[in-house]
Amino acid sequence: MPLVTTEAIVLHAFDYRETSRIVRLITRELGIVSAIARGARRPRNKFGAALDLFAGGEAELATAVGRDLHTLQGFDAHTARPALAASLDRFAAAAALAELLLRFAPEQEDPGLLDAVTDALDALVVAPPGGAGTIALGGAWCLVAELGFAPTLDECASCHTPIEPTHAASFHHRAGGVLCASCGRQAPGTRTLPPDARDAIRGWLGRHPSPALDDATLRAHQRLLREFLEEHLTDGGRPLRALLAWERHEVDA
Repeated sequence: MPLVTTEAIVLHAFDYRETSRIVRLITRELGIVSAIARGARRPRNKFGAALDLFAGGEAELATAVGRDLHTLQGFDAHTARPALAASLDRFAAAAALAELLLRFAPEQEDPGLLDAVTDALDALVVAPPGGAGTIALGGAWCLVAELGFAPTLDECASCHTPIEPTHAASFHHRAGGVLCASCGRQAPGTRTLPPDARDAIRGWLGRHPSPALDDATLRAHQRLLREFLEEHLTDGGRPLRALLAWERHEVDA
């Protein structure tokens, strides 16, 4: 089995049989991968605490051609993020980002995805009280852009007519962004996106931080993001549970 050493972040982990653990990683060279860490649950094992959720490091993978489960030979963690587990607000936001990757990222090389989620998780670690939601929204829209599904914001997604930045616009998930007044009248299910909301999303897509949002505005942006993902990215109609929990504030700060 070819051995690959690659930068990675632990997005999910669960116990397997008596002594092992299966992890799902976002990696620089291989994209999303699943791997078994044999012996990781033994009292004395080579992984130690390296496989904590959201830890980053160098993964050594024995890849199995044609199989979905590889073998994790080693994981040299260089970035632990315990602060995410210490705050339910931060953890819920990080879990939503992890879910987006686990559901929609490809099993192929895409360095931009790893860089985007690394930046978002690092920002969440130092998020001020009330700031995790805005940071996660920015990180999520960056991931959407890396996946190739960024919405149009400055011209009609249907007829490509330019739309003034200072104007409110109709946003249509299926069309893939904003619509001009004429196309918006012909598209059922649009919602009005005010100029400041367009500015915020435009900034997030460009990886520019924004000030913390008030609760009502944050929820509106969370709902817009989830509905956009449900329209363009969901697989088999399964709900986005972590995104829903984050949006509904089922986990409180």
